[in-house]
Amino acid sequence: MNGTKVFIAGSRHFSKLGSDVKHRLDNIVEKGLTVIIGDANGADKAVQKYLSAKRYKKVTVYCVNGGCRNNVGNWPTRSIAPSNPQRKDFAYFATKDRAMAEEADYGLMLWDGQSRGTLTNIVDLVRREKPVVVYISTERNFHIFTDFGTMLSKIHHEALQRIGHDLQVLETTTAPTRKSYNMSLF
Repeated sequence: MNGTKVFIAGSRHFSKLGSDVKHRLDNIVEKGLTVIIGDANGADKAVQKYLSAKRYKKVTVYCVNGGCRNNVGNWPTRSIAPSNPQRKDFAYFATKDRAMAEEADYGLMLWDGQSRGTLTNIVDLVRREKPVVVYISTERNFHIFTDFGTMLSKIHHEALQRIGHDLQVLETTTAPTRKSYNMSLF
């Protein structure tokens, strides 16, 4: 289990972590899982602060083009080259998110019900058949998504329409994952 990687991300509106989210992070630390996280303000920075305060070492911060905006714990970094370095738009920063989703075994997403980037990460993890624990702040509740059916039952249609280009995979992938996950999800 020591090599298991959890991709943690969330909305930039998350500047403080509630006790329920901290409990999940404590479980990740207790299990010795490797955390891979971005460098954005909001959820990324809040989680970094929490893990740094716990002096947790098994963290890698992903940045675009070598420049980390936040690395609170001075952890190792991984630089991801964007496809178009001149444009610092959504696609520019989403490049590192796709790399983290590819490398992760699991996801923990802190979603405010609005964030396009967090929702795109949820869809990407599910598409890759990787379980994702999603904290939906508007419900103050966690959901585990392992397939598109469970994801679609919990996420409002309007939110999914906003990331329509990322959802083309739904046309070809509608069956639940065939993988079995024996590890309880933090």
